[in-house]
This record gives sequence, structure tokens and C-alpha cells, in this order.
Amino acid sequence: MGKKKTKELNLETRVLAEVAWEVCNQVGGIYTVIRSKAPVMVKKWDKNYLLLGPNIHPNVSADFEPILDADNAIAQVVRDLRAMGWDVQFGTWLVSGRPQTVLFNPHSVMGQLGNIKYYYWQNHHIEFANYDPLMDQVMAFGFMVHEFLSRFARVCLDQNQELLAHFHEWMAGTAIPDIRREQIPIKTIFTTHATLLGRYLAMNDPYFYDHLPFMNWETEAKNFNVDTIARIERACAHGANVLTTVSEVTAKECVHLLGRSPDAILPNGLNIERFSVLHEVQNLHHKYKDQINNFVMGHFFQSYTFDLDKVMYFFTSGRFEFKNKGYDLTLEALARLNHKMKEQNIDMTVVMFFVTKQPFYSINQEVLTSRAMLEEIENNCESIMEQVKDRLFHAAATNSDHRLPELNELVDDYWRLRYRRTIQSWKSDKLPSVVTHNLMDDANDQILTFLRQANLLNYRTDKVKIVYHPDFISSTNPLFGMEYGQFVRGCHLGIFPSYYEPWGYTPVECLARGVSAVTSDLSGFGDYVKKLPMGNEEHGIYMIERENQDYHSAAEQLSEKLLEYVKSSRKKRIQTRNKAEDLSEEFDWKNLVKHYDEAYDLACQKFPIEK
Repeated sequence: MGKKKTKELNLETRVLAEVAWEVCNQVGGIYTVIRSKAPVMVKKWDKNYLLLGPNIHPNVSADFEPILDADNAIAQVVRDLRAMGWDVQFGTWLVSGRPQTVLFNPHSVMGQLGNIKYYYWQNHHIEFANYDPLMDQVMAFGFMVHEFLSRFARVCLDQNQELLAHFHEWMAGTAIPDIRREQIPIKTIFTTHATLLGRYLAMNDPYFYDHLPFMNWETEAKNFNVDTIARIERACAHGANVLTTVSEVTAKECVHLLGRSPDAILPNGLNIERFSVLHEVQNLHHKYKDQINNFVMGHFFQSYTFDLDKVMYFFTSGRFEFKNKGYDLTLEALARLNHKMKEQNIDMTVVMFFVTKQPFYSINQEVLTSRAMLEEIENNCESIMEQVKDRLFHAAATNSDHRLPELNELVDDYWRLRYRRTIQSWKSDKLPSVVTHNLMDDANDQILTFLRQANLLNYRTDKVKIVYHPDFISSTNPLFGMEYGQFVRGCHLGIFPSYYEPWGYTPVECLARGVSAVTSDLSGFGDYVKKLPMGNEEHGIYMIERENQDYHSAAEQLSEKLLEYVKSSRKKRIQTRNKAEDLSEEFDWKNLVKHYDEAYDLACQKFPIEK
């Protein structure tokens, strides 16, 4: 992928439409990409930038504001489609930047689904043998996007403007093969954030990267029963003027599984907000660590206590992909860390949070009750303090004796008894629960299975305690009562030693909040950051080598790095916290959007397409 010197895009004569299944529809990481990038794109392209997405999310009205009286070319094409009976809306996405957005309701054209699939099979030799409601939605959405872009391209031509269309993933890209076949004057860019087959294969093959060059994509697609999707993904990749992906790691997959080498790499960024004063980072860390302390007291102190001044909070988060996300490696390293800390008699406690989404029935009643009891103890303490304060003030004003009175005598028997009984009823001999919820498949859960086999079950003597939280963390969460970003700020270290991760937002989110992070050289982010001058431990990045060493060697390396972090001084951690923010600026969209500019410039150079 040699870099050519390209001329700068003339944004006044060009219009960019970005198409994604996750516009106004939060499903995964692409939602973060599109949403966080929007302010930079709007600032750069202004009214020549729009987003296209599906109108399928039940709460879409909370994120989208329709514009009914708009007088521009986009709104006119939308009105034409509405006149055909299609449910299409033009408005703005209620995120930073307020990008112009067109939403298509695929259900409004479901009556034409038979013809949509038939012509797709006839023109592109892709069959739709199995019933799949999601595939139906995707094909209907792609049909609507194709019609909109075809009409909009004609309007752009009349106005001497060139139209670029950037499609994210196969679910948004089904219009590409028809745009190519019909030679519609649109410059197309397709980004695969992760190949479908790559994700399946990595989960099921411990030597995925070694076997990758020798795999037959058609055979593997049939094995996993994803033949139709794999063919659509390949058609998008080959039909687009420019193929892009998010990292060099995924680029290798594109060559072997999609049959085309990417023209450009588009690394993912965030909107990085820096504080004007360094100590604010540390202040926020203490503020949110105190809230995590409250959870930890409620969860553990019912059974036994440990010194909260000598606690470190580690966490991992993301989709539940046990091997791909490196949960297996993390657990193995934690078991080894627990042993090493005991052996070396290290006077610290590590509380490790696994935050991921798994099916559950409800919050564990004992966990919830313990939390409620601790709140009751806190309320009792506040009432006692209020009573002592009033009586102490009265004594100071009225007593001739200036000595401090016996404070115990200022508390009523009622509050003494209530305080004592509440604590007695709260304390328990049971071990603190490892998982905060009642899982639907507790017996076969991979995290719980490992913890049971490793006997890492929150014993008093364990130096490493585990909290497995199979739900999102949000301000409405009754256990934490804080946003995910606040939770991250309160922790000390994020652990993400992924085996398969096309990019990986979680380490970037850590750095942006001044939190150190573990990554691996098999993740797109890890592969990218190791080439940066600041991509080192001094700036909060701990690299696990998974490309050229086996599972157990990687687990040992991770356990040693965790042990090193546990032993580090508070002063060093504060210095790293500040330097992590410096590194995070490398991933600000203001710095990374240039890669998108290069891809768009390349698409302009490649057009027109010759058959």
C-alpha cells in the first residue's frame, strides 16, 4: 500500500454521504466511529456532508430531529421518495455537530422484497436460501439507499458537484454492486471494520493467523452457514472504487478472505478533551474511585474487609467473545498474579471487574440486599451525626464546663441500638459473590467455569478479587450509579489483550481518561500504537506480544506486567496518568481524519470506472 501524494479535495464541489447501519442505531463500535467523527466532518464539509441510516431503533425519536420544511437538494429527493409511499425522513442526528441525516424505514418497502432479492441474485449471483429477518431488513435498506443515491447523484451532476458515498460494513454496503454495475456517477468507498469470516474463524481456531493464508473462504463460509453474507461482503469489497479497513491487522484478512488488498487504512479516533490543569485528571480519578469504593464495600465488606487505601481497580469490557477479547488470557494471568502476590506477601488487593453483556434473569438478590443494607448503615450514621451535632452545639452554648462532653452520651439509645442491629444483620459468613447477576446459563458460562476451576472465588486470602458484571454500567444501574466513562476514570488499569480485534476502542477510551491500558499486538490499536514514539509504558500502554508467542507465554508476560503495575509507586502512577492523556491526543479525530481525506482523494482519482 504505497502512499501517493494527492491533491487536496475541493470540498465546495464535492458532496459526501456516509452510509452505516449504526447511524441513529447503537449496535457496536461503528456507532462510536460515526458519532464521534461527526463534529470534525461537519466542520470540514458543512452542508456537503450527510449521513444515511436505518429507521429501526425503537427510541430513534430521542436521537433524531426531523426537518419538515427544509429547502435543499437532499430534502427534495426525500420528498420524491415519500411520494412513492416510502418511509424516508430528513433531519439532524442529535449528537455533537448535528449532522444532516436521512433515515430509511426498510419495512416500508418489504412488499418489494421478493423482487429485490431476485434481481440481486440475477445480477450478482448471490442466493438468499435461508429466512433471515435481519438480512431482509438489510436488503430492503440497501435498495432504498441505492434509489436515494441514484437520484441524488443526478441532482449533484446538475449542480456540477461530485458525489462520494462511503459505506461502513456489508450491512450498509449492499447498494455498491448495483452502483458499480449501473455505472452511476458516484465515487464509492467501502470500509470493512472486521471481516465476517475472520471473526468466526478466530473464535474457533487457536492458530487462526498461521492458517489464514491457506484458508478457502467459500468452504469456511459454508461451514459457518454464512455463505450469503460472505458473498455480499466480497461483492462490496470488489465493487467499491476504494477498499479500506481500520488496521494493518485486518488488511491481512482482506487479502485472504475478501480477495482484495485495501487501498487505505482508516484508524479509528475519538474526540479527546484535555483539561487545562493537570491536577483535574487526578481529582476526577479520586472522585469516581470513591464511588467504586462504595460498591466494593457493599459487595465485599459484608463478608470481610481490606484496606481501601491499598486497593487497585482493574477492569476489562466489551462484547462477550471469550477468546477474541482475550478474557481467557486475562483470567489465566489473574490466577497467576493472585499466586505471585500471595507468594511475595504483597500488601495490596486487586479488584478485577469484567464488564460485558450476557443474558441474565435479574440482579443477584444477595448483592442487591447487601448494597441496600450498606446504604441503610450510611443513613443511620448521618442521622447520628446530625443528632450529635445539634446536641454538641447546644452543650457548647449552655454548659459552663468547656471540656468536650462524652460523645456517646449525646446519642439516643434508639440510634445506638439501630446502628448495632443494622450492622449485625448485614454481616455474613458467606463468600462475596463473583457474579453480580443471576445468569441464564450459569453452569456453562466460560468466565465462571474458569474461576471455579482455578478456585478464584473471592476467598478472604485471595489477593485478586473478581467482580463479573454481565450488564452495561450506566447512571441508572442500581449497583454502580455512574456512567461507564466515570467508572473507567475511577479505575487504575484497563486490560484488553485481544486475540482478534480489528481496532479496539477500549484502550483509547482509557488513555483519554488518563487510565493506563494493556493491549496486544494482534489488535489493530496495538499494532498501530507500537509504531508511535509515545506508545510505551511510560505513557500508559502495556503491550502483550501475542503474534509470536504461545498462549501460556503471553499469560505469563501479562501476569508479570500486572505484578509490576501493582508494585509501582503512587507517584509513578500519577505521572503515567498525565502522560496517558498526551498519548491519547494521537487518536483525536482532528489528527486522524486526514486518512479519510486521502481515501476520498484516491476515490476521486479512480473515477470514472471502466468496465
